Amino acid sequence: MSLEFRYRKTIEWIHGLGRFGSKPGLERIATLLEMLGNPHHRVRFVHIGGTNGKGSTAVMLSSILRSAGYSIGLYTSPYLLSFTNRMAVNGSDIDHSELVELVDRVRPLVEKISSDQNLGDMTEFEVVTALALEYFSSKKVDLVVLEVGLGGRLDATNVVNPLLSVITNISLEHTAVLGNTIEAIAAEKAGIIKMKKPVLTAAENQIALKVFKARCRELQAPFYRVYPLQEKPGKRQKHKPFAMLNEITEEGQIFTYYGFSLHLENLFIPLRGRYQLSNAATALAALEILANEGFSVDESVIHRGLSETIWPGRLELLQKKPLVIMDGAHNPAAIEKLAEALPQYFQYRRLILVIGILADKDIAAMLRHILPLADRIIFTRPVLSRAADPQDVANFATGHFEMQIESLVIQDHSEALDRALELAGPEDAVLVTGSLYTVSDIRAYWQRLQI
Repeated sequence: MSLEFRYRKTIEWIHGLGRFGSKPGLERIATLLEMLGNPHHRVRFVHIGGTNGKGSTAVMLSSILRSAGYSIGLYTSPYLLSFTNRMAVNGSDIDHSELVELVDRVRPLVEKISSDQNLGDMTEFEVVTALALEYFSSKKVDLVVLEVGLGGRLDATNVVNPLLSVITNISLEHTAVLGNTIEAIAAEKAGIIKMKKPVLTAAENQIALKVFKARCRELQAPFYRVYPLQEKPGKRQKHKPFAMLNEITEEGQIFTYYGFSLHLENLFIPLRGRYQLSNAATALAALEILANEGFSVDESVIHRGLSETIWPGRLELLQKKPLVIMDGAHNPAAIEKLAEALPQYFQYRRLILVIGILADKDIAAMLRHILPLADRIIFTRPVLSRAADPQDVANFATGHFEMQIESLVIQDHSEALDRALELAGPEDAVLVTGSLYTVSDIRAYWQRLQI
């Protein structure tokens, strides 16, 4: 059999695993890891959770550390273009052959666990997390930057004992799983806090902060906070660290970082959106804390690492005339930030919105933030069973919002992009959003159009 065939079958097997297990808990992944010799005990970690921004924070931190010469593993989800995006070492995704070999080894163990009635079926995320931990261990990386999948306390990644736990921010999401209040969700996120290990958060919600501080006191864990973005130069605040926006450029933004001890001017990140400056400040604050664990980084390396950050699908500009922008905002908080950023970072005449949302999201809140910016709307869907039917979303929008603009329902995501490009003049903008899955599917189609 060819490698291409074996890889395709491997991915089919992974995706064929259940999304949720028969019961919550870490028993299944802990059992699998024990069968593998506990690879996570041989690797050091930074564990990053939060509602939004955890992927961006993880990517910036790993980029800086790689620039400093450290061997860095990066685990993120979901993937944008290829499944192998989810686990990378030093900026390179796992090879197809390595993934196939890894799954061939692990699959019999997964099947054994799933046949145990006391444990139940393993989920896709549990298995993929175990694969990643085994892979990073085999590569003998210096550090793994590990992104939480969902929540924290019962997330499969929570088997690790990190050098540092990071919680980017908190807002209402996945309420059916995590709880329907900020306090309940914060408690789930706080589940990644470990005994006597430092904790860093950029959360601003006072209820969430109270939860985190209480958990840190209970576990004797040092607590650190990143403060909100500062808009104007002036007297340095007593509270640090924080970032201050200097200039928005065509390719990204320039900012100043005031840290625990670092003061860095004219830092550049090729990412748009002021919220990315909070993520950058969180990554830099994490870097300062990691210096206590031996991960020292020169200032020049910090500049280079941030400037070389690659994180597609986040306010990503793919074309200028018309503007083609893709952003994976997938919940109300992220959509609200996107809506704020669009007029700040882009100039356009009309906005043609292509939106595909998952059925388990707060669709009403997402639409409320983004619809007022659109001049034309195309409702579509990603190729995913959990996607909301675009006709249902369109009917909801028509019934609940005073829509004075024309909207279309196009089930096929590639046809939706084709139609948006037909509608857009050279001074207009096409925005694809609603889910990273939507962005992933349409971005892959976009790349095929460019060949």
